[in-house]
Amino acid sequence: MEFSSPLTEGRLLRRYKRFLADVELGDGSVVTAHCANTGSMLGCAEPGSRVWLSLSQNPKRKLAWTWELVEVAGFPVGIHTGRSNALAREAIEAGLVPELAGYPRIRAEVPYGGADGKRSRIDLLLEADHRPPCWVEVKNVTAAVADGIALFPDAVTLRGQKHLVEMMDRVAAGERAALFFCVQRDDVREVRPADGIDPEYGRLLRGALAAGVECCALAAAPTPQGIRLCRRLPVVCP
Repeated sequence: MEFSSPLTEGRLLRRYKRFLADVELGDGSVVTAHCANTGSMLGCAEPGSRVWLSLSQNPKRKLAWTWELVEVAGFPVGIHTGRSNALAREAIEAGLVPELAGYPRIRAEVPYGGADGKRSRIDLLLEADHRPPCWVEVKNVTAAVADGIALFPDAVTLRGQKHLVEMMDRVAAGERAALFFCVQRDDVREVRPADGIDPEYGRLLRGALAAGVECCALAAAPTPQGIRLCRRLPVVCP
C-alpha cells in the first residue's frame, strides 16, 4: 500500500474524543486530524510524539487531515485501523499467507452471523469453486510491551469477542475461518492475547483455536511513503 503522496510530519498535542487529534505541523500551525482508531491506543498516543498525517483533497470531508503513523521508541507504528483490511488483502493476494492461497475470489464486508439477531460483517470472504469458503477477520495490532511482544486487544472488545464466537460457528458448519493479526509495527517478534486487558477475549481466542479457527500474524515496517506487510509472526497463547 502506497500513500497517494508522502505523509506530513508533526507533533502530537493530544488525542481526544477517540476520533480527534490535535497536531502541530512543522511550520508551527496546529491542525485537527481524524483518528481512525477506536481502541485505547496504548503506548501510541503520548503527547509530544512524532506523528505523520495524510491530507485529503476531498472538499466534502469535515477534517482534511488523517492521523496515519506515530513514532514509538524510534519505530513508526501504523494506527489507522481502516488500512488493515487492504493490507491483509494485499498480503493474501501476494502469496504471503500460503494457507489462505487458492481462492480466486475475495469479497469484503460480507454479512454473516446473526444468532443474536445482530448481523456482523466479515472483513474478507475467500471463495473458490468446489471448496468451502474461508471467513477472514482482520485485527489491527498496535500495542506492544517489553521483549517485542505485541498485544491484542488494547481495550476490552465486545465486538471482537462476538467475532470469535461467530467464527467458531462457521467452522462448526464445515467452513473455514481465520483470524488475521495485522501488526503495523516492525519492532515485535510475536503476538499474544492481552489477557490483562480483556481476559474474556483471551479465553475465547484459545477456545476458537481449539475449535479449528485458524490464526496468522504479519508485521509491517510503516514509512511515510507506504505500508506493506512482509514478515510472519507467531501467535503465542500460553
